[in-house]
Amino acid sequence: MAKTESTGSTWRYRWAHRQNVRRVSTYRGAEAAWRRRDDELRRLRVLAAEFQGSAAAGAGLPLELAADEVVLWALPAAQLVEVRHTTVLPAPDLTVAPPPGPLRPRRPDGVRVIDAGMAVITSRRLVLLGGRGRREWAYGRITGLAHDPAAPVTLIQALDRRPTSGLLLPTDVAPDFRFKLTLAFADAIEQRAAVLAQLDELIAEHAQLKPFRPAVNTPAQARFTARVPGGRRTLAVAAAIALLVPAALIESNPSDPTGGPEVAVAATPAPTHSAAPALIRPKPVRVTPPPKPTTSTTSTKPPRPSPSASQGPRCGAPENPLGYDFCGGTRIRKPAAEVCDWFDCVPQFWSGRGYLVQCRDSSVSLTGGRSNACAEHGGVRRTVAK
Repeated sequence: MAKTESTGSTWRYRWAHRQNVRRVSTYRGAEAAWRRRDDELRRLRVLAAEFQGSAAAGAGLPLELAADEVVLWALPAAQLVEVRHTTVLPAPDLTVAPPPGPLRPRRPDGVRVIDAGMAVITSRRLVLLGGRGRREWAYGRITGLAHDPAAPVTLIQALDRRPTSGLLLPTDVAPDFRFKLTLAFADAIEQRAAVLAQLDELIAEHAQLKPFRPAVNTPAQARFTARVPGGRRTLAVAAAIALLVPAALIESNPSDPTGGPEVAVAATPAPTHSAAPALIRPKPVRVTPPPKPTTSTTSTKPPRPSPSASQGPRCGAPENPLGYDFCGGTRIRKPAAEVCDWFDCVPQFWSGRGYLVQCRDSSVSLTGGRSNACAEHGGVRRTVAK
């Protein structure tokens, strides 16, 4: 039986299978990253609500506590550092967002280690019980505080006329130390409720970024270009080569191997001593080479291929070579012809009149800016930009 171009064609099923596998893989990776961030935010929310200390926690420590002072947390391994040059730190704030990436176990330039011991966070101060003595920072006297975004170092300035100092901690406990120090400082200025409200807001914002499970591609959605290995990109490269080769041949203008123009000479017989009149030697016919193409002909060049997509963050958009993402930017009113090879397009996608948007069911539509945008797909979720 002859193969037809119906939806029963094998190549259409192969295309649908590849598209579905790719989309599910992208979705699972994005969903796992989203889940890790959500779990961390909720863990911090519970810790912020239940973080309490006690006077009994300071038993056995060489530290005298005030009447209303309690120990909130103690870390046995910490190093005291000082900054070699004068610097001005920002005022302490109540930012509690988790760091975007892991900290590297290194000491920043210009910071030296001068002691090591146990770090203790109390309800009134931060104390380092070191081998050379004790260093403490009362919350009421702190004028500047900064956490290094790449190294597990926290620097503190206080009204004690000492050089800027701080703590160098193990990388695995540095995030918890910073969070608990922020909670202790918030309690000292009676702002624990502000920290809880900030965490609630972060959790709500993160919930809006949860990736949607992609829709399933069907064999009927396959285009004829899917039969070519590489799809539209292969056809585009072939078209570019087809335009480049004739242009290169025209511009090269290869010369004759003999080094001069062709000359056609009629053959003449050898002279004889007969009485017959001598044959008249015909004039050589010079063949003029074809004229060189004018500038207007040679200036026609093939279209330049589009640059490859950037590898920076896509803010939840599927991986694609078009550079389209959900991070905000220029709205797309004329999407690339292969957009539906990388995004889940709604039915009758190309009949839309507007800019490219993602609907609530994760499909994309070309009806952005219109009152009925994504009307049959739960409404508009966000704009696709480039």
